[in-house]
Amino acid sequence: MAHPEDQQPLLNGLHSNTSISDLKSDAIEEFLEHKPVSVRWWIRLVGWESRLLWILSGASIIVSVFNYMLTFATLSFTGHLGSLELAGASVASVGIQGLAYGIMLGMASAVQTVCGQAYGAKKYGALGIICQRAIVLHLGAAVLLTFLYWFSGPILIAIGQSESIAEQGQVFAHGLILQLYAFAISCPMQRFLQAQNIVNPLAYMAVGVFLLHILLSWLVVYVLDYGLLGAALTLSLSWWILVILNALYILLSPSCKDTWTGFSMKAFTGIWPYFKLTIASAVMLCLEIWYSQGLVLISGLLSNPTISLDSISICMNYLNWDINFMLGLSAAASVRVSNELGAGHPKVAKFSVWVVNGTSLLISIIFSALVLILRVELSELFTSDTEVIEAVSKLTPLLAISVLLNGIQPILSGVAIGSGWQAIVAYVNLATYYVIGLPIGCVLGFKTSLGVDGIWWGMIIGVLLQTVTLIILTARTNWDTEVQKAIDRLKKSANEETLELLTSI
Repeated sequence: MAHPEDQQPLLNGLHSNTSISDLKSDAIEEFLEHKPVSVRWWIRLVGWESRLLWILSGASIIVSVFNYMLTFATLSFTGHLGSLELAGASVASVGIQGLAYGIMLGMASAVQTVCGQAYGAKKYGALGIICQRAIVLHLGAAVLLTFLYWFSGPILIAIGQSESIAEQGQVFAHGLILQLYAFAISCPMQRFLQAQNIVNPLAYMAVGVFLLHILLSWLVVYVLDYGLLGAALTLSLSWWILVILNALYILLSPSCKDTWTGFSMKAFTGIWPYFKLTIASAVMLCLEIWYSQGLVLISGLLSNPTISLDSISICMNYLNWDINFMLGLSAAASVRVSNELGAGHPKVAKFSVWVVNGTSLLISIIFSALVLILRVELSELFTSDTEVIEAVSKLTPLLAISVLLNGIQPILSGVAIGSGWQAIVAYVNLATYYVIGLPIGCVLGFKTSLGVDGIWWGMIIGVLLQTVTLIILTARTNWDTEVQKAIDRLKKSANEETLELLTSI
């Protein structure tokens, strides 16, 4: 008797030696509609999805990590100037630049949602309009954030920093004002390209600009001795070089000829409905990014602040590397899900979610094991102080747990972005992080003998609850309904090409 899957029209020419990688999403969607599907086909389908995922995520990870390393390298060079300059730059990086980074990155996730779904639906002309609309909103946010940068000194003093550190932090923040505007333009352009699966050129640009940034920073700090302001302005210059390269690619590359049709006044129409999703996106990611940064600042209020701050900062540095790695994978997940929803492929979208989560979980298990095995060596890279090394070693089991959770949570957030659930996840983040996790961390840190361990346990509890909530949300999702929502977003407009986004938020 013939197997049911062998009776499918799509599989008439398909046998065990057929290359499934040659099939398109349309064929895979129809394939998945016919059940049961044998184990041998599931294995090959996982290979098909994994290939698409890593084509996107490999380059996306490089982009995320090397963009992060621009600031990381700048802070490394400021260490040559003195401990006070390094402290000021570090505090400004966390308290000021980190705040703006969260807002900009969060707003840009709306571009991932709408551009990804538009590309999947083959509404190519709309992508350029969406990108321009996003840049307009990002530049508006940059103007408001400029005041934060300009008055960063008094702000840093208000959150408990000394006047000397706040003064150096303000010098560094002033030099980053130009970087703020570059970031406002670069974020939408990068998401615009990623939505079209154009990721390799972005990776080449990120690596090239990073290498140039190292050279320029060495010249400015070591040779010309322009100090902290010079280091910050060099970082701003490197980001503007990245913006110029991104813009030239969009304007000149044949890959964007269908999606970029020139500047248009349509970018200024339909801003309000798109703005609502942008705000939800910004709140969603800001609540995630500020959560860990806030815990670092809180640790400085413990009874032994130097050891506590040093140990949690070292661990958070490694967690940030892991986060940026997973952000690249998350961006790929967002693109895959949004593309398939826009194309009307609910089963492929659901299958993509399972594959990317399985992949990230496996990677995180490996990373967690490395953290536990190399707990002493990891701390010795930053310090020779035996007391700090011992404190870091005590925290590494908690770091390993956080790394493991980080293999699931950002990916589910990427799925949420691809599906347009930002408003729902924003409420989830607010409840799990700030209503539950942060108070628990403060109680355990200040009212028990756990100290910095208690603060970290609070973070873990918050992330765990958020992750469980996102798992339930994802598991209960009706992907056919999500496809219909994506179609509605594309149709509910006076002019489909403008893709005036109407969401249910």
